[in-house]
Amino acid sequence: MTHSFDTPPAAPAADVLWFLPTHGDGRFLGSTEGARHVTLGYLSQIARAADESGYFGVLLPTGKSCEDSWVIASAMVPQTKRLRFLVAVRPGLQEPAVAARMAATLDRISDGRLLINVVTGGDPGELRGDGVFLDHSARYEVTDEFLTIWRRLMADETVTYEGKHLRIDKGKLLYPPVQQPYPPLYFGGSSGAGQAVAAEHVDVYLTWGEPPAAVAEKLAVAKAAAAERGRVFSYGIRLHVIVRETSAEAWAAAEHLISRLDDGAIAAAQTAFSRFDSEGQRRMSALHGGRRDKLEVSPNLWAGVGLVRGGAGTALVGNPQEVAARMREYMALGIDRFILSGYPHLEECYRFAELMFPLLPLRATTGVDLGPARNAGPFGEVIANVAAPSQRRLAGG
Repeated sequence: MTHSFDTPPAAPAADVLWFLPTHGDGRFLGSTEGARHVTLGYLSQIARAADESGYFGVLLPTGKSCEDSWVIASAMVPQTKRLRFLVAVRPGLQEPAVAARMAATLDRISDGRLLINVVTGGDPGELRGDGVFLDHSARYEVTDEFLTIWRRLMADETVTYEGKHLRIDKGKLLYPPVQQPYPPLYFGGSSGAGQAVAAEHVDVYLTWGEPPAAVAEKLAVAKAAAAERGRVFSYGIRLHVIVRETSAEAWAAAEHLISRLDDGAIAAAQTAFSRFDSEGQRRMSALHGGRRDKLEVSPNLWAGVGLVRGGAGTALVGNPQEVAARMREYMALGIDRFILSGYPHLEECYRFAELMFPLLPLRATTGVDLGPARNAGPFGEVIANVAAPSQRRLAGG
């Protein structure tokens, strides 16, 4: 499809978020080998690592395969200092007044560190299991009505509203959030209905990690839809990352990640994804078609994760300079925040920050300068108890 819309202006700097794997983690996809228990202790390790490394925030996934994102975020708040939490509201599963009270509470107890991820849902089978029997169009109608009510409640209005699906009579939020008028709304919708809802309500429009040309087209259409309503988005992208000191090491790590997958697991996953009515999931699956031999879908963009993982299915793979170049390409399209993950999430959280933060144009809200390490300086372990470590940097840093 072609269009005459303009892409958003380039982003001069970006924020980087990481991911809390509340649905599981490990060294291999689709295998119990090297798998890790999702415990409070392990998730706390990742959250603290992200906090101390200077990530802007973390995304908490949602769905029946995940621990509840609101409960986990609440448990992480007192263990972190500056980290923000991108937590899902689920129109159709929650009433907007209850969701508003939950959001305002978490924003207050975190001192303004809540971000809201609006998730309409794309798996009809899972939704029916949760008691939602609406088709794709109706779910976006509900999302529109939900956000209309939710935003007014969070903005300290007394709300009476009657829509096609939702109604409320003299609703009022007694205790406001810290962030005014409400915590920022993030939302990813690839269909026309999804983009219309985004244009009306949200602050940050999200895309999964498609090749840059496809992302440019999607963002241009979303920008135009927002402009028709007198609104302007920020833009984010959801990707996995596999970065190593050399390109060869990175690609070997990518192959290692899927080395325990068999054809039956891939076929079963692709059959399950085909039942989704999500346009975003359709676009993700179309990148590789379930084939192992067509996984590099764009330079340094690898679709191997999507062989068995729903949702975000692509990873940036390469050495630090290559990954930085690809991220700058997305920034040139208007992307100003990256929501990233890698397996296992604890080690990769540290690795990405250490290798990549020095190479990226980051906002002041991402990255942290702790100064010289107290036991060495400027960083690393003292050599033989007498000599400071080398200050050699990566080329391009």
